[in-house]
Amino acid sequence: MIRIAKVIVDVAAYPVDRPFDYLIPADWHDLIECGCRVKVPFGPRNVLGFVVELASETDVPLDKIKPITQVLDIEPVLTEEMLRLAKWLKKQTICYEIDALQVMLPSALRAKYEKMVYLQAELEQLDPSLASFFQKSQKINFKQFEKQELLKELKQAIKKGYVRIENEVKQQGNIKEIRKVQIHVDADYIDKIKQQLSKRAKKQIQLAEWMQNHCGEIFAPEEIYEQASVTATVLQALIESGAAQFIQEEVYRAPFTKDVVQTMALRLTDEQDQALNQITAAMEQQHNETFLLHGVTGSGKTEVYLQAIQQALQDGKEAIMLVPEISLTPQMTERFRSRFGELVAVMHSGLSVGEKYDEWRKIQQGKVKVVVGARSAIFAPFQHIGLIILDEEHESTYKQEDAPRYHARDVAIWRSEFHQCPVILGSATPALESFARAKKNVYTLLTLKDRAKQQALPSVTVVDMREELKLGNRSMFSTSLIEGMRERLMRKEQIVLFLNRRGYSSFVLCRDCGTVVQCPNCDISLTYHRYNEKLKCHYCGYDEYVPQSCPQCQSEHIRFFGTGTQKVEEEIYKLFPEARIVRMDVDTTSQKGAHEQLLDIFGSGQADILLGTQMIAKGLDFPNITLVGVLSADTSLHLPDYRSGERTFQLLTQVSGRAGRHDLPGEVIIQTYTPEHYAIELAQEQQYEPFYLREMQSRHQAGYPPYYYLALVQVSHEDVIMAAEYAGRVADYLRSNLSFNVSIIGPTTASISRLNNRYRYQCLIKYKREPNLIDTLLQLIKIYRTDWSKKGIQLIVDLDPSVI
Repeated sequence: MIRIAKVIVDVAAYPVDRPFDYLIPADWHDLIECGCRVKVPFGPRNVLGFVVELASETDVPLDKIKPITQVLDIEPVLTEEMLRLAKWLKKQTICYEIDALQVMLPSALRAKYEKMVYLQAELEQLDPSLASFFQKSQKINFKQFEKQELLKELKQAIKKGYVRIENEVKQQGNIKEIRKVQIHVDADYIDKIKQQLSKRAKKQIQLAEWMQNHCGEIFAPEEIYEQASVTATVLQALIESGAAQFIQEEVYRAPFTKDVVQTMALRLTDEQDQALNQITAAMEQQHNETFLLHGVTGSGKTEVYLQAIQQALQDGKEAIMLVPEISLTPQMTERFRSRFGELVAVMHSGLSVGEKYDEWRKIQQGKVKVVVGARSAIFAPFQHIGLIILDEEHESTYKQEDAPRYHARDVAIWRSEFHQCPVILGSATPALESFARAKKNVYTLLTLKDRAKQQALPSVTVVDMREELKLGNRSMFSTSLIEGMRERLMRKEQIVLFLNRRGYSSFVLCRDCGTVVQCPNCDISLTYHRYNEKLKCHYCGYDEYVPQSCPQCQSEHIRFFGTGTQKVEEEIYKLFPEARIVRMDVDTTSQKGAHEQLLDIFGSGQADILLGTQMIAKGLDFPNITLVGVLSADTSLHLPDYRSGERTFQLLTQVSGRAGRHDLPGEVIIQTYTPEHYAIELAQEQQYEPFYLREMQSRHQAGYPPYYYLALVQVSHEDVIMAAEYAGRVADYLRSNLSFNVSIIGPTTASISRLNNRYRYQCLIKYKREPNLIDTLLQLIKIYRTDWSKKGIQLIVDLDPSVI
């Protein structure tokens, strides 16, 4: 019987974004399943592919169908659910199906292609310069010939048929194994070996006797050295005689750096109990309900999550817990591990390729029941999900910025429908879209109005920095913040200082001609980093040393403007030389495990002040923090983004919630130049609903979400005229193919008009209902892929942009 595998190949290109038919060799009929990865011939090379369907007939003539060349998985790496999810993602985010399939796997399982040169003839027939490579092996990496500049000679050899080139698919992740020793199962056999030993080999006899008492057991070599009091040489001698053998045992890499103490479920408040009962009722009824858990900071949302997960585990189900920032993962993972022990896996970008691979395998093999992680953990390959949770659901980091441009919340809701289980979206400051859905009963609203330990919310003071300036205070710290810091340092309490910027200064400016030092690749100013005396672009990574004079007018009056975390750290040391500071920003946390290390230092009381950017604003829970200082509330308020007010309110409310979470009362000081803005006034009072009503009013007037949906089409090219011209074509095409109910804004330059030497123009589509939208965009993409892409145009479509 003929068996056909329909395979999506690992080539992200428009003409091949569909399954291709391949013949399954007879020997592999029972081996290949849907969701397996295979190697298939595609054009002149072998590529990786995913089997998405099995069939017994095909429309393609049999003599044209090539057979699969290699099976990479005996067990499928993608479940039936994941294959269906990939199809949904392809349609929902307008991406290639291969991108949707790849995003579900750890990077270790993504293909890496290497060109290999195979010897096809006798060595004597080869040019001597090539022959030397094949002395020990018949297969050599192509790069070796490139390095030695022997490509001409190689080409000649290929023409004559002496060598051939093949692309090999390699996997990046390997299973970690350690060497152990297995003792022979038969004591009599070991006894025979012992009888043959020389009487003078006392240590070998001693080891043979020890082995007779441990037949069939497996030990690490070190354990044998210790228990039997012998050396490696003695053990080697007995292994060679057949009394034992070396074996490779598979082990998992441990991403956790410390042990945790077991904790028990806490007693819930009435509000928490009510929320939990509604969630567990949905779990029992196997109902795919979406809950919005709106609780003030410190109201005990995490305890509700933990007890809901406990219920899922008791029902024999699994749970996914998402957090928005890698900096939150160590604390959240610790809380989950102390409750659920070895049943917890962790998945985030801070792990090595091998650790990610091992955590994924633990999930796939059913060794764990709970996964805690950032956005990509939503694709954890569980097969019996009972609960999915997104903590801080309003965060923009849940949106993927490159293909496939999915939002973790949408994927969570899709998976909850598949598994018939509830989703919890938790936040003290929900996204306006989520709260509006809850108000319309699309989501079920659960509210926690009080803090779990009945502590008062911290007192919040807003300081007008314009008044400070009038009084002659030119420092970045207001008088009240300096006073508050001095008090806390004397009382040995802890302080959190929040600044939404990293680096030393925002930009470098010439005071004579006004030139700001710009990135040569992007339309953005370079940021000064004091630790290496460099200016750096935070978008493309370009850096250069600080110029001694203005590049435009050669003046020496170059000055640093703005405030970054490094500069703040320096100023604190001038004011409080005795203060111990932990700085958390992208620069100090780039190394593996740095987040956990810095938070441990602060949490154990080895530091007085935690200074940081957005990564310290949420989720952190330390009992000794009594003062939170926001150095500039205006940083995110004046961005050209319709969400700037919402994001400022969320950030200020979240960072304020770090203070006074336990027995000590908390205080928050917010420094701003615009204290009259409603986002700052309402964040001071921690009033979410009045803010929601006010913001919804301005969204309604301006025609922004949640009243309208948005889609963004962006065009870029290295030539500004080409970029502008094709953006104009996009706008004309959309206007002529979409209905009059749709508003098309643009083309306009993007907020950062040049990035990585490419000029960027965009069109914004605003709509309420537009049945033709997806089809029109697909047609536009088809035109782009078949024609425009050849001219160097790049086109990006984002159906739910987080930044416009």
